Amino acid sequence: MSTCCMCHAVKRLFCGMGVSPTVYELDHDPMGRDIEAALSHLLGGAAAMPVVFVGGKLVGPMDRVMAAHIGGALVPLLKEAGRALALK
Repeated sequence: MSTCCMCHAVKRLFCGMGVSPTVYELDHDPMGRDIEAALSHLLGGAAAMPVVFVGGKLVGPMDRVMAAHIGGALVPLLKEAGRALALK
């Protein structure tokens, strides 16, 4: 969502790592509500946005992305997906 602070934080995280994420702004997409409902169903009913996929694999909403980042699992996922990293 273009006005979602959590979505903005995740975008900043990836951009700060040198990754240029593909972002779907559901509030700008005519199918956005349907996509959000499908993602909520995929997550077991949780409507937490953003929902992050890396290399086609579901990472999850913000809390799971941050847990993967803090736990050291996010960088290997990005590398496995062939995403270029510019870590400092």
